[in-house]
Amino acid sequence: MQDPSLLYQFETDARQEDLRASTMIVSFGGLLDAGQAQKLLTDHILETLDNEVVASFDLDQLLDYRGRRPLMTFDRDHIASYEDPSLLLHRVVDEEGTPFYVLYGPEPDYQWERTVEAVRSLVRMLGVRLVISAHGIPMGVPHTRPVGMTRYATDRSLITENVPAFGAIRIPASLEQLLHLRLGESGTDAVGFALHVPHYLTQMEFGDAAVAALESIHALTGLAIPVDGLAATAGLNRVDIQRQIADNEEVGQVVSGLEEQYDAYHDGRERKSLLATEMAELPSADEIGEQLEAFLREETSDGSDTSDEDAGPDFLR
Repeated sequence: MQDPSLLYQFETDARQEDLRASTMIVSFGGLLDAGQAQKLLTDHILETLDNEVVASFDLDQLLDYRGRRPLMTFDRDHIASYEDPSLLLHRVVDEEGTPFYVLYGPEPDYQWERTVEAVRSLVRMLGVRLVISAHGIPMGVPHTRPVGMTRYATDRSLITENVPAFGAIRIPASLEQLLHLRLGESGTDAVGFALHVPHYLTQMEFGDAAVAALESIHALTGLAIPVDGLAATAGLNRVDIQRQIADNEEVGQVVSGLEEQYDAYHDGRERKSLLATEMAELPSADEIGEQLEAFLREETSDGSDTSDEDAGPDFLR
């Protein structure tokens, strides 16, 4: 492998000790970002909070330009501009003055392992202890219900409230997931949030998913990232979605069917949870045995006949 540090260069003269921060959000786009959840989230963070670029990656080594051609602007009789793709490391400061990092740009096509090593070297150099990613995945769920998510982490203690929606499955790889794997192997914490986006909104903006991601990041890290602007975008999305559904009876029927499935699934889970609670309140076999032995000892000490058919503690009669 070529030297990973040659993939990036620092864009600041600040001392390394002044650049330290404990959290990094990684946003590569990758294979899939249903509802543009990751893009909405990352753009919101960089547009809302003060930030500066501290490092940039050499994408000429990493991108397949012919596979996904960047855009240019042709103006009447000349080429006016070129949208130069970039993978940049931003140092962001939240509303309470806490710094964190956002690594944002297109997912590299080449040299994945070398890119991962480059990111890991930045993580070590900058004192990052937690790496986070969030993106949307299409699911058969309605937009009228709370946004669900699949959480994953290098350490299960980081996602204690997780309720897995899947068992073991094979999925196409992405650089973000490879980074999670390699970070875990080297002892660095990483957490991912895969937001469940209604499959009929995969190609549209679904701000509710980005809001759910931001709230999960705040709950995990305590970072003070304002949500108001993103929530307003989500509200506009909902209005537009409702308008389009109202104009299409077939789509409305699909949404109604998904609502019924969603409600039935969650009602079933609640019943199982209630049953588990009720079962937990019942005495165990050992507890029953202990109470029976205690009862027999008491009866024996009183000189009563332990062979009486009616003898026994209340819950055994």
